[in-house]
Amino acid sequence: MSKQKEIQKTIDLGDGKIITLETGKLAKQADGAVVVRMGDTMLLATVVAKSEVREGQSFLPLSVDYQEKYAAAGRFPGGFFKREARPSEHEILISRLVDRALRPMFPDFYQAETQVLISLISADKDTLPDALAGLAASAALSVSDIPFNGPISEVRVARIEGTFVINPGIKEKESADIDLIVAGTLENIIMVEGEMKEVSEAELLDAIKKAHEAIKIQCQVQSELATEVDKAKTKREYPPQDADEDLLARMEDAMFKKLYDVAAQCIADKHVRRETFDQVLAEYLEGIAEEEQEEKGELIKTYFGDIQKKAIRNFVLDTQKRLDGRKPDEIRDIWAEVDYLPAAHGSAVFTRGETQSLTTVTLGTKLDEQTIDGAVIEGKSKFLLHYNFPPFCTGEVKMMRFTSRREIGHGNLAMRALKPVLTNGNDNPYTIRVVSDILESNGSSSMATVCAGTMALMDAGIKISKPVSGIAMGMIADTKTGKYAILSDILGDEDHLGDMDFKVTGTTDGITACQMDIKIDGLRYELLEEALAQARKGRLHILKEMEKTISEPRPDYKPHVPRIVKMTVPKEFIGAIIGPGGKVIQELQKESGSTIVIEEVGEYGMVDIVSENKASIDYVVERIKGIIAVPEIGQIYQGKIKSIVPFGMFVEIIPGKEGLLHISEIEWRRLDKVEDSGFKVGDDIEVKLLDLDKKTGKLKLSRKALLPREPRRPN
Repeated sequence: MSKQKEIQKTIDLGDGKIITLETGKLAKQADGAVVVRMGDTMLLATVVAKSEVREGQSFLPLSVDYQEKYAAAGRFPGGFFKREARPSEHEILISRLVDRALRPMFPDFYQAETQVLISLISADKDTLPDALAGLAASAALSVSDIPFNGPISEVRVARIEGTFVINPGIKEKESADIDLIVAGTLENIIMVEGEMKEVSEAELLDAIKKAHEAIKIQCQVQSELATEVDKAKTKREYPPQDADEDLLARMEDAMFKKLYDVAAQCIADKHVRRETFDQVLAEYLEGIAEEEQEEKGELIKTYFGDIQKKAIRNFVLDTQKRLDGRKPDEIRDIWAEVDYLPAAHGSAVFTRGETQSLTTVTLGTKLDEQTIDGAVIEGKSKFLLHYNFPPFCTGEVKMMRFTSRREIGHGNLAMRALKPVLTNGNDNPYTIRVVSDILESNGSSSMATVCAGTMALMDAGIKISKPVSGIAMGMIADTKTGKYAILSDILGDEDHLGDMDFKVTGTTDGITACQMDIKIDGLRYELLEEALAQARKGRLHILKEMEKTISEPRPDYKPHVPRIVKMTVPKEFIGAIIGPGGKVIQELQKESGSTIVIEEVGEYGMVDIVSENKASIDYVVERIKGIIAVPEIGQIYQGKIKSIVPFGMFVEIIPGKEGLLHISEIEWRRLDKVEDSGFKVGDDIEVKLLDLDKKTGKLKLSRKALLPREPRRPN
């Protein structure tokens, strides 16, 4: 077999950053394969599609998976089996970023099962691979014969000291106040996700525009690459899907007006609204033969969905009213409550329309921090946010197996929204876990999580800098007529039939996070600007509603929350506090009932003392102060006798430090035996430090130096 021609293209990002695209060398049995390289980071993206569409298929079964190979960074995987296993949350989040950018780009007729795999095969410690994954996947599709309306690309844009940087390094990104992943085509933006430190809407738009400039270049290079690949010149064809234009016309004549009229009833209850829409279909089915129902059942179901979507969209565009009767910028009714769960460290219920979140806050120690053990990113996280979406919240019955990708994605968005307002240092000594359980859902549940999370943190007494709220924006637009409606606080139905899902979170002073998916071509920046302005208005309204329940963090933690007192000690005393084999710290914990955590940071040891009992914390603090105290010559100490030997006794003058009180230094009179002094082990005794041997650390003590000297008896 002759070697396939290798083709390479390069993209210059500026600042010495070069991206190369290579095809024809690896994974040649895949329908498309590309290696993307930036620095020493390399991604292999492959795509394979089935040649036939499964009978009865009515959607695109697309799977996108990103995986980091530990060997890429010269590391072993953790765990017992020492091999890559289930994807981490980090890998799932990157998979979702790529999936959301690719999925809208396939033709409507294309429904063949398709698998996109992206593997990190070489890892540069300062190059983030997530910004390259979308480019790699799109390039693999572009050089294949799979129908694809791309190319697309994704880039990271960060603002660092006032300057926008494309695909910054890990160290560079640490100081950024805007951090976005943006996906787009040559013409349009299709996906945005990221976090910010309270920036304005105009600044967010500037970042998106900067990202789009780089995306256009990357898309152009992919197109050039594809023109040199013979396989990509002719896209594969699939048999046309079953269609019945006559049936579609008859159904539209029979049902469009009825469905439009149902939308015009503005039924607020989503279950009642769904049943009313379904009744239109039931009436239509009663009027046709059973044979036609059996023969064309799937087509009828598909066409009904299409006609219903068209009727609802037309109603909204014609009337500027919503399915539940609201105006486009109107927010659903809100009610909230805090301290709902008496045993939790913090809790809140936030309800907006038919969407409800019950959120809890749990405060822990350093021992509760989450360990991050990725091939590229390692470390610990002190702030965790988990989002749960049980089936009962939508009135459904479903199997519950493991956390879904959607739950991981929504939780990550809410975590990014709240993270910027958590103050650092001693104000927040805890590891914080926020858990949002969605109890009812009809759209915007991730934004309800942000609101409930803010309130639960304040209920727990966590000193956040400002409250954060979130709102999900939607849009229905007709590119032919130019009509559009921007919708605030969207329903689940509006998300499904609309052209945009734009989630924005922030404080009164700016945006903290966003997530946007656009389903139409040609969305003008002017419309995006209008949507952001409307989102800000809604966000501030929600904040005011939240303030009616709780407006600032409680002045103190709840009585049952473990208190954490921090101490800083010189690094050389860490060993003395821990003791041989952990003996000293274990005894301290046993005696006090507290938990003690020590971490070496630079030249110091950071000691966390955790207990619900203030007295036990005070006891540990005093003991540690004693351990780290430096004995001073001439100082008087109240000591305790630890042991008695023939030549004297050993006295502990401060915790962990003993000195010798020689038999000759106990009192002025001569003692033949130590026991003649009347002291025994465990007795308290006042002594003076006479000397300290700097080489050995031995302490020389005296008791008689504190006693009046007896006068000599005359001979």
